[in-house]
Amino acid sequence: MKLKLLIPILALLGSCSVSKTSNSVKKLTDDELLTEVQKQTYKYFYEGAEPTSGLARERYHVDGVYPENDKNIIATGASGFGIMGTIVAIERKFITREQGYAHLKKGLDFLAKADRFHGAWAHWMHPSGKAKEFGKDDDAGDIVETSFMAQALVTLRQYYQNGNADEKALAKKADELWKGIEWDFYRQNNKNVLYWHWSPKSAWKMNFAITGYNECLITYVMAACSPTHAIPAEVYHQGWAKNGAINTNISMYGHPIKLKHNVVGESVGPLFWAHYSYLGLNPKGLKDKYADYWQENRNQTLINYDYAIANPKGYKGYGKNSWGMTASYSVKGYAAHMPNEDFGVISPTAALSSYPYTPKESMQVIRNLYDNMKDKVWGEFGFYDAYSETANWYPKRYLGIDQGPIVVMIENGRTGLLWKLFMSAPEIQQGLTKLGFTYSK
Repeated sequence: MKLKLLIPILALLGSCSVSKTSNSVKKLTDDELLTEVQKQTYKYFYEGAEPTSGLARERYHVDGVYPENDKNIIATGASGFGIMGTIVAIERKFITREQGYAHLKKGLDFLAKADRFHGAWAHWMHPSGKAKEFGKDDDAGDIVETSFMAQALVTLRQYYQNGNADEKALAKKADELWKGIEWDFYRQNNKNVLYWHWSPKSAWKMNFAITGYNECLITYVMAACSPTHAIPAEVYHQGWAKNGAINTNISMYGHPIKLKHNVVGESVGPLFWAHYSYLGLNPKGLKDKYADYWQENRNQTLINYDYAIANPKGYKGYGKNSWGMTASYSVKGYAAHMPNEDFGVISPTAALSSYPYTPKESMQVIRNLYDNMKDKVWGEFGFYDAYSETANWYPKRYLGIDQGPIVVMIENGRTGLLWKLFMSAPEIQQGLTKLGFTYSK
């Protein structure tokens, strides 16, 4: 290509709203690197968004191969994380305030027209807004994925409530969407527990009661905080906390755990349990009669760190610069990686989204991935979903629900932005008090 043709093309590339990764050999400072990771990862939710809705795709494969033909399937939870990430992108000037508003409005307009089931959205949606089956009898309302979206809607409302006329109108729409969720319906005929799924075809056939401890604390918090369809406190205490049976008293690598993690026995679950509920819900100083949530999340993260250093299975690469297990793509297809289910796979979102809890230890992973492994693990939307040095496995694939917490939780660790917004909502403060939480502002 002639030079005179190349120059305008380079200029055009430089003008993109979300800038391309620098090829400079100059080593970035930690602060610059955090910004670079947030900026590149956020592209998943902006440049890589499902085009009809502006919301988050369930997955993105660089090679364009989708065995389930699901390239444009929208994920409700990941879309909520993306909405919160857009607030970060506006504040960090990855996109302009006008671009952010237009992007958010497109998403909320879609949500307002999409299928809802007693106010809840499905786990997956088609670009038409129709629900897509996630599994057998799971083809409609998903109150857990909806709670991740609700957390984002309240955060967005707080962000825009004092904005210009258009922004205030969008805040009002977010408020209406949040208030339309019928949390009390998902008690299945007023039982003192919430149920994950409801379908107009199969009703309560899934019969999946949501009990702790896992990623679903935010579901009960949002349900208790609702000004229109709230659940009483006993649903939280008898359902989620199982009348106190949620508690345990174990220690791993010297780190005590007081909440009994579901399914895993005397161990801890995947690290996304320390992320999804806490994108807006600030665990700093957050306590109830069952746990100190900051200490629980930090200890779960440190257990992952110390486990990788101990490396009981002898996997290649494990250590202080390469640690963190969570649900992600895996050498075995897809797996909820944790100490009890370790296949030699590291999922970058695990350590990166734990940045508020372990800034030094998480930064070691970020630095190693970016400085030493970038050619294998870094792409157009940030770090790929998972890798295994043992298996020499570096798939160029992304999952929206793993990318979203990276942008949001790094920001919470840096400025507390999303925590401040969400926790400022009066109904959140009132609902937490109702459930018996105390927290330091």
